[in-house]
Amino acid sequence: MDFNEFHKWVHRELGINLSAYKPEQLNRRINSLMTRVGIKSLDEYTRAIKENPEQRQKFLDFITINVTEFFRNPELFQDLEKQISKELLPNNPNLKIWSAACSIGCEPYTLGIILDRLTPNGRHNIIATDIDDTILSKAKIGEYTQNEIKGVNNTDLSKYFSTKDDKYYIMPKIKNMVTFKKHDLILDNYENGFDLIVCRNVVIYFNNDIKQEIYKKFSNSLKKGGLLFVGATESIYNYRDYGFEKASTFIYKKL
Repeated sequence: MDFNEFHKWVHRELGINLSAYKPEQLNRRINSLMTRVGIKSLDEYTRAIKENPEQRQKFLDFITINVTEFFRNPELFQDLEKQISKELLPNNPNLKIWSAACSIGCEPYTLGIILDRLTPNGRHNIIATDIDDTILSKAKIGEYTQNEIKGVNNTDLSKYFSTKDDKYYIMPKIKNMVTFKKHDLILDNYENGFDLIVCRNVVIYFNNDIKQEIYKKFSNSLKKGGLLFVGATESIYNYRDYGFEKASTFIYKKL
């Protein structure tokens, strides 16, 4: 079996379209994971994924890039907080927000903390989506490690988390702001009417055609004046093609 056949097998068996990813980068990641789990061939690896639920989950986690933490790149979240305050809240006290490819929930809960700081009595709606059911189940629990909350300052830590046995639990006030749903950025339809879409450190792994399609759909999903917040390595150089202007280095405003 070669990588091309393996990609087709993954699409057929697991429903993940690997042709959307940059092939060289993706195949290096798969090779790296195989080495890590002591598997030498793709044939052996397909058997392991099929027969061993733990290997299947490791593969899904690895491919769907579940590296995350609260306030990842804190200076960018500070900038986002300013933009929400300046661009969004004056027009609408109750925002509709989409955290796309939300992983284990650090990002949508970070958004909840920011909104609670800005509007303690606001009634905001944060929709958080991911392709992976297991990850979404974990996100709904809202349990985090020291490493995942290292970007949270002490004031927010005591206000928005409870602790037990070295684990940190997001408070119900923030948890209740977020609705988790399964969603595939490539295959599924997008909701409309968002004031803010946050999608960080995901699109970078996709090929250019898929990337352009996603940015187009994000633009269509935003209200006029809505914001798109991307990752620290994901500047959109042709942002005007999607009907955006630059609000900040990694934040784009729909015209």
